[in-house]
Amino acid sequence: MTDFRHDFLQFALARDVLRFGEFLTKAGRKSPYFFNAGLFDDGASLRRLGEFYAEALLASRVECDQLFGPAYKGITLAASTAIALAAMGHNLPYSYNRKEAKDHGEGGSVVGAPLAGRVMIVDDVITAGTSVRESVALIQAHGARPAGVLIALDRMERGSGETSAVQDVRDTWGIPVVAIATLDDVMAFIDGRAELAAVRPAIAAYRERYGAH
Repeated sequence: MTDFRHDFLQFALARDVLRFGEFLTKAGRKSPYFFNAGLFDDGASLRRLGEFYAEALLASRVECDQLFGPAYKGITLAASTAIALAAMGHNLPYSYNRKEAKDHGEGGSVVGAPLAGRVMIVDDVITAGTSVRESVALIQAHGARPAGVLIALDRMERGSGETSAVQDVRDTWGIPVVAIATLDDVMAFIDGRAELAAVRPAIAAYRERYGAH
């Protein structure tokens, strides 16, 4: 696990974004951990989060010309990532979509830079893949092409079949998914902290039962 992944998980734990206990997921599964990126809810944490996204993107070496944030969560994530990348010497345009197209002013459903070239979709997690599907369709409709998806956490969890939502995105559109951290990183992070040793068996059992292979 590279340093920025460890630092990100430590940051998420300190901000109560990453929690351990017993939680019910949307799929009706009892999960021993919970990740809620919506709790990065002030200026300092959003700035640091953008830096983690930027570090993950640069480390992946996936090339892109632009960032795109799907409404609504992706809007602030794409903006903060663009700011962080600019501070690192990579000034990329970014845009986001409206939920409903506007018929006055500049009009349309896309705000910000026109979609062009290789577009990286920035979101928090991938669950059902609906947001990615809509984003890919919008990007392609504007004559651009998706370069990949950049997310905070890959839960590495099966959907209704044997594959995860992340694997489905890769297989369906042939684009990479870059995560700041994965469930395997979470487990490695726990291994390095004695105070979290008690939660590891439950997470390992969850990974065994629901993990994608």
